[in-house]
Amino acid sequence: MDADKKNKYWRYIPLLNAVLRGEWDSAKRFFNEKKETMLHVAVASGRSIDFVEKLVDLMPPEALALPNRTGATALHHPAWIGNTKAAVILVEKHPAPLYIFDNNKWLPLHHAADKGHEDTLSYLLSVTKDDPVSMPFAYSSGALLISKVVYSEFYDIALNLVGRYPELAMSKLDDGYYALKDMVLRPSAFPSGSHLNGWQRLIYHYVPVKLENYADQDHNRSDIENASEVITQKYMNQKLQAMLWKVFELLVKFLCEKIRSLNDSNAYESLCEDVILIATKLGIHEVVEEIIESFPEAVWTVDAENHDIFQLAVLNRCENVFNLIYRMSRYKQAMMAKIDNNGDSILHLVGRLAPNEKLSLIPSAALQMQRELQWFQEIEKFVIPYYKGLSNKNGEIPSMTFTKEHNKLVEKGEKWMKDTANSCTITAALIATIGFAAAITVPSGNEGTSGLPILSEEKAFVVFIISDAISLFTSTTSLLMFLSILTSRYAEVAALACLLVTSFVSLQFPLLVDLISSTYGPGIFGKQSDRLLY
Repeated sequence: MDADKKNKYWRYIPLLNAVLRGEWDSAKRFFNEKKETMLHVAVASGRSIDFVEKLVDLMPPEALALPNRTGATALHHPAWIGNTKAAVILVEKHPAPLYIFDNNKWLPLHHAADKGHEDTLSYLLSVTKDDPVSMPFAYSSGALLISKVVYSEFYDIALNLVGRYPELAMSKLDDGYYALKDMVLRPSAFPSGSHLNGWQRLIYHYVPVKLENYADQDHNRSDIENASEVITQKYMNQKLQAMLWKVFELLVKFLCEKIRSLNDSNAYESLCEDVILIATKLGIHEVVEEIIESFPEAVWTVDAENHDIFQLAVLNRCENVFNLIYRMSRYKQAMMAKIDNNGDSILHLVGRLAPNEKLSLIPSAALQMQRELQWFQEIEKFVIPYYKGLSNKNGEIPSMTFTKEHNKLVEKGEKWMKDTANSCTITAALIATIGFAAAITVPSGNEGTSGLPILSEEKAFVVFIISDAISLFTSTTSLLMFLSILTSRYAEVAALACLLVTSFVSLQFPLLVDLISSTYGPGIFGKQSDRLLY
């Protein structure tokens, strides 16, 4: 026997002797020294459930609570890999590990939620009680649990948890975050954080789910799936997502109500100073709206630079949040009159260039410039004339700020306009040439005596003549338009005047759709609901 094998053999002699003598204390010391057990390996492998069951039968209950070097018990492993059957075997033998934290202060519940194992999580939730010692659903443990549940997109489970344990609304993570603050960092969990097409918006609007008493009932993901059987399988996932969005919105509303009912000033301050400001910057109007409805005075919350929620919405180009101003019955003008620490009014702030992530959502520099102008002109409607000429600490009035901030975008827009016009001039000239040639070259020729076209009595010939005339007229008009673009001075309002013909003739249909929607559509501003906020 070589040296390595001898070392491995002699290493287990104390365990062998303890087993032969039936001395559990000695065996326990061996396990504590090695910080690893066969049971840990067996349940972590996820292989033979029969092996795990037989091994558990041979062990005393207390052995199931032995930690390894990371502080994890045997129950942490099936929670981590989603081995629900192994978790059932372990819990039925000895439920104490349900309440044992590992070195990271994580319970088996936390691991199952973190790894997205819904079946295992549902089982562990069904058997985990509100233990007065470990308090799995309170304080940082509860906050961590609700955070992991949300991150795994188990919104229905999160809502049910808050319904069962209202204190979760007040639970803080170790970094000081409240559960609601952690939720708003996931914009995709809300419709406002997802770019929905027309069909998806229709599904979300008409999704037939009643959620009024959702938090007071036991629900799981299958309940939501069953409700979507009324539509075809092709759109099942979209409808399920819409339902989950509605569940998440209800969860936010529920958390706000719980915080209000608890009447905790610290929670309210955190809600105002952190959650509403973060939600505003991310454009999650659902959260902002619920907070303002629950705490109307939260509308006056400002950040370190003295920016309120509407100024932040303008800076970050979050029209869904800014549109809440249309639903305010009072203080509307007062909100628009605020000045920040740099002496900037809201008109100065809208004069700044939009964030890159917002501009990138619009397909061309010219349309980006158009959208920026729409923002500036809309804010002008809300401020009194005095603020249009008000200078900030840099001595700039709002129009000066707008021109300076958008100088490069103007140059890009000019280049895009002229490049497109140059390309389309060739196309328009070619179409005009063909149209003119077709007009003077009559199909099948003319009659020798009268000089009239031979096919003049045919309906198809009349259609041809009318179509050719329209083609010749529109192509020459387009040619003149493109030539005027190439020879004109590009200014900040040029995009609004010239883009329609340019985009149409270039046959960039998706851009045409965006253009028509942006220019002639309902617009991004306006009251979205008749429900007043403040």
